[in-house]
Parts: sequence; structure tokens; C-alpha cells
Amino acid sequence: MIRKARAVWHGTGRDGSGRVSTDSGVLSETRYSFKTRFEDDRGTNPEELIAAAHASCFTMALAFSLQREGFTPTELDAEAAVAMEPDGRGFRISRSALTLRVKVPGLDEASFARLAIDAKDNCVVSRLLRADIALYARLI
Repeated sequence: MIRKARAVWHGTGRDGSGRVSTDSGVLSETRYSFKTRFEDDRGTNPEELIAAAHASCFTMALAFSLQREGFTPTELDAEAAVAMEPDGRGFRISRSALTLRVKVPGLDEASFARLAIDAKDNCVVSRLLRADIALYARLI
């Protein structure tokens, strides 16, 4: 399975801008730039896209784990907050913090904690990132 996205950039790093699109069409010529990345201009940025990928991958991994254990979640609500910090002459993604709220009938705290940590450690995006990934989970 191969998934593709294309990014096209024009100009310098600070004053230029780009457009990013995915084969699915969910992103189509979506603007990104220095201002969308480091300021509050409208558009997207790589860290936001990584956060979206991490949150969605994590919830799917947890859903599969819950299913294997015989649970059917009513709702899995995850937010990923990706942090970028200076690193030498550039930057690095240093952390992704997952905040999770779930509704799963019949799920006990011990099973919840075990399955959430397993999904955090083993979802495909977590394995790709190999960053410090925090998890703040709450069974509701």
C-alpha cells in the first residue's frame, strides 16, 4: 500500500509559499508557508499534518485493539499536539502529546490503560516518529 501527497514550493523559505495536495483529494492545493508554520496565517503546516496523522492512526489502532478484546467503543476522541523546537541551525519535532477521551461500555481502567499505551507505542505513526510521545488518557 502506498499513499501519496505532493508539495510544491515557490520562493525563499521566509517569503515563499507552497501548496500541498493528496491523491485522495482531501487536501487540494492547500496553502502552506512560513506564516502558516510559525505565525497564525491561514493554511496548514507539516507539524499540523503530522498531528492529524498521529491522532487518526492512534484512534484506529486503539479501535482495533478494543475490538480484539471484545469491546465496541462508542467514541474515541484523540488530540495530538506536535511540538517543534530549535535544534542547532534548524528545528526538530521533539514531542507528540496525545490526549484521549473514550467511551467504551464495560471497559475497566486496567484494560483501558494497557490498550491505550499499546496503541500509543505501536500505531504506525508512533513507530515512524520515534519521538517522545506523551499520552493523557481518560475513560469517561
